[in-house]
Amino acid sequence: MALADSTRGLPNGGGGGGGSGSSSSSAEPPLFPDIVELNVGGQVYVTRRCTVVSVPDSLLWRMFTQQQPQELARDSKGRFFLDRDGFLFRYILDYLRDLQLVLPDYFPERSRLQREAEYFELPELVRRLGAPQQPGPGPPPPHSRRGVHKEGSLGDELLPLGYAEPEPQEGASAGAPSPTLDLASRSPSGGAAGPLLTPSQSLDGSRRSGYITIGYRGSYTIGRDAQADAKFRRVARITVCGKTSLAKEVFGDTLNESRDPDRPPERYTSRYYLKFNFLEQAFDKLSESGFHMVACSSTGTCAFASSTDQSEDKIWTSYTEYVFCRE
Repeated sequence: MALADSTRGLPNGGGGGGGSGSSSSSAEPPLFPDIVELNVGGQVYVTRRCTVVSVPDSLLWRMFTQQQPQELARDSKGRFFLDRDGFLFRYILDYLRDLQLVLPDYFPERSRLQREAEYFELPELVRRLGAPQQPGPGPPPPHSRRGVHKEGSLGDELLPLGYAEPEPQEGASAGAPSPTLDLASRSPSGGAAGPLLTPSQSLDGSRRSGYITIGYRGSYTIGRDAQADAKFRRVARITVCGKTSLAKEVFGDTLNESRDPDRPPERYTSRYYLKFNFLEQAFDKLSESGFHMVACSSTGTCAFASSTDQSEDKIWTSYTEYVFCRE
């Protein structure tokens, strides 16, 4: 990439860009404004230039100190464009503000965030994200005994929700093991070690029962005399409602969690949607996971619209929900 040595030492925006008098030939205006707008994967961020250049030798530092503004990609509205994950970039920007790593509870995107940090060439952030999570001394925190750590990974001791630990027996020594159910070292039947339970598995190792509702809004046009073929418009979005852990189990990487990224696995959500637009594909995934349809409902509205040949067409808009159950 081209280097512009004259950009070094420029003020961080502000101060006006117009030259005055004879000094205009020696003093150049700032190349970048103090407030910059970024379009990262479709998500818009507004921040100060000093924030994005806070880590020397990083990708953003080179972009906004070593390049000319006209060399950087822009969107249709003039914002600087980066073709990266727009939702994970908020954690990158938070780190650039004070060089501290603060992640929410039940954060399942740690490895993806580490990949973003590698792309933006933030070695310290990459190191922190890649460091193993060392458990502190003393008993495990309550959330790990429920089966999920704060980072969203499975714990060493996974107990079903509502499980009560037995009281220690009288006369037992302090160093004797507690008669708790150790699911990490043995199977529920008391045999050899088995796999850890996921949030969508029950105590006996089988998949948990539950409900998932998918919905879509569709529309189609038909002639007023109902003789012409209906012109169906493609489904814009398939929504997913239900328990977070079940939705992730069924749809996996095809589930778009951007509208509700930090939802704990045992909580419910109605803000997920699928990355594809084929209902049959969603039905196949639900069937492969042991779900079957138990209910369906639909509502619709009708309106008349004039077409180019002066005739009136009916435009039907409907919203349909399908309820699936796994027993």
